Amino acid sequence: MTRPFPADITVFERGWLSSNNILLRGEQPVLIDSGYATHAAQTVALVEDALQEQPLALLLNTHLHSDHCGGNAALQRRYPALRTEVPAGEASAVAMWDQGALSYRATGQQCPRFTAQGTLAGETERQLGDRRWEVHAAPGHDPHSVMLFEPASRTLISADALWEHGFGVVFPELIGEPSFEEVAATLDHIERLDPYWIVPGHGRVFSEVETALNTARRRLDGMVRDPVKHARHAFKVLIKFKLLEQQRMSSAQWTDWRDSTPYFKAIHTRFFSAWKLDALSEELLEELIGSGAARREGDSLVDV
Repeated sequence: MTRPFPADITVFERGWLSSNNILLRGEQPVLIDSGYATHAAQTVALVEDALQEQPLALLLNTHLHSDHCGGNAALQRRYPALRTEVPAGEASAVAMWDQGALSYRATGQQCPRFTAQGTLAGETERQLGDRRWEVHAAPGHDPHSVMLFEPASRTLISADALWEHGFGVVFPELIGEPSFEEVAATLDHIERLDPYWIVPGHGRVFSEVETALNTARRRLDGMVRDPVKHARHAFKVLIKFKLLEQQRMSSAQWTDWRDSTPYFKAIHTRFFSAWKLDALSEELLEELIGSGAARREGDSLVDV
């Protein structure tokens, strides 16, 4: 028998660059994750339309990658009394606005400065909207990431720990911090929670949890066997993300951005030291172009 998806949970399924946004309705409405900076106006409009005159009371971030918190500042301006909570391990970096620790400088992405008034910690419980939610640590994709699970409806807000067809890039692995085992442990933890509904960080809400877990584990096994393939994929994800943001980049803009993005240097040094960075990046660009994800127009790179 199919379970109905909870009527008091509204999912704004966003396209890249933004993560999905999840609105928990009730006397004190809660929004989980706020999308990317360039989509912030749309995020605010979606929340305003859903709540009408009711103010947003609480904003939670599952983790602080730019596509999950880039709308925080705009929401804080729109709702001055808004309380914002971030994963506990990121609180000091937010307070000091350490963009290196927060990954924005490392990835060459943007996130307007915001403030946080509280923290989310794993293995705790919270009243959110009209339901009692469990907070679970979900390291792997990001060491500080959390998930939210509501046992009555068996709804899991999984962020980037599990998508319908995989999970997010395992960023710590790229800079020499072993994390594949943490990804495996988080997948095992999701299986033990036994959710019926998964609300992922990207893509549609789904209930085929066993299939998604099997897919994720196959992908993880491939990464463990061939970490260089994972590194190449991460390189292309960062390039595609920037192209989605900019839509068009001249060759000079592309080169300047590539050479000033620390993650590129770190990935290059760790996995591709026998290559020159410009030769490697050119090969990866050609792969993106060959897959139809980008094209060249004269001296420019254009998103497709």
